[in-house]
Amino acid sequence: MITEHHIHMENFRYDLPDRCIARYPLPHRDDSNLLLYDRGEITHSKFRNLTDSLPQESWLVFNNTRVIQARLLFKKSTGARIEIFCLEPTDPVDYQQSFESTQSCTWICLVGNARKWKSGAVTLETSIGGKIILLEAYNEGQRGDSFSIRFQWDHPEYSFGEVIESTGSTPIPPYLGRQAEESDKERYQTIYSRLDGSVAAPTAGLHFSKEMIARLPESGFRTSELTLHVGAGTFVPVKAENARNHIMHTERVVVSRSFLESWISQPKGLIAVGTTSTRSLESLYWLGVKMISGTEKDPESLEIVQWDNERLPGHYSMEDSIGALLGFCKRHSLDQLHFGTQLMIVPGYKFRTISGLLTNFHLPGSTLLLLIAALIGEDWKRVYRYALENQFRFLSYGDSSLLIPAKT
Repeated sequence: MITEHHIHMENFRYDLPDRCIARYPLPHRDDSNLLLYDRGEITHSKFRNLTDSLPQESWLVFNNTRVIQARLLFKKSTGARIEIFCLEPTDPVDYQQSFESTQSCTWICLVGNARKWKSGAVTLETSIGGKIILLEAYNEGQRGDSFSIRFQWDHPEYSFGEVIESTGSTPIPPYLGRQAEESDKERYQTIYSRLDGSVAAPTAGLHFSKEMIARLPESGFRTSELTLHVGAGTFVPVKAENARNHIMHTERVVVSRSFLESWISQPKGLIAVGTTSTRSLESLYWLGVKMISGTEKDPESLEIVQWDNERLPGHYSMEDSIGALLGFCKRHSLDQLHFGTQLMIVPGYKFRTISGLLTNFHLPGSTLLLLIAALIGEDWKRVYRYALENQFRFLSYGDSSLLIPAKT
């Protein structure tokens, strides 16, 4: 049963001076500052020294999603400009299949200047390999604040992924207060990104250089990857005075059977690289609980909905949950689990999966800040005060923190 309690959002706001927002990344990824919160004690170093601060036998879990060039600027025959922001595919619904589509596909999108687009196609020209390609978009109807948009193009030898990569722009966050630049295509992307699908970067990973990634196993730390495709909902502020009235966005998660097999052999010591990895790992625990309870039976419709964590029994061990996930994979001959999560982590939440979190500094009044407060309690105010007083850089291109909560 859901435990009702009021979460006053005014308690999760702080004064963020404009000068503290990092508009651009530093020249070198690992030059950023690293705040270390270790069970109440706060110090700081440079991110390049991360291996000196990680607990022994840590296992870092990365989100390997790749940011797509999601912003597309079309023109009507009248000359009106229509901006289309791709959110998630619907036909085909699978991200990989959509990006591999040739000739047409359909996505849920945000549309700028939609009032000037009543009917007909809007068009955009791009060039790939010296060939001029005409991309057309058709509005197939509104869905709440978004629209169903069908794309088609005239050179079927090129996939949709190739078409938008050549013509779209990087969907940098609106709070940066600037237009995307060519350098953002590389810097608003982790160096280990692999699977297309996000419209926002898992920014905790932006600090890792290739040298640092190589150094982790040399220093005795395990690393693994999973995928959560970050949606535009990550930018949506909590407008409700009570956070429990906020509708959490759904994001898609992909995790391999081999990851689960590694996890059950060593279920402790996980350090989540980013809030997206945290959300994926915690969602996996609850998905396993649903499988133990017998409520998840169809591999095509697996999901964690908002507040499932408060409806489900939480006494099962990690080994129980992971075992149920692996049993499900075996019964359905799955090499990967695909599911949606609407999990909202707020103060009072009990973490089941992680021993620590690497993350950036987040917007006041955001769901991400609620997650931080859930992990380290009221100490989030001390952490953020320390960062502000020591000239840390905030938000997506800003500095990093390693948060090690007290054991419960």
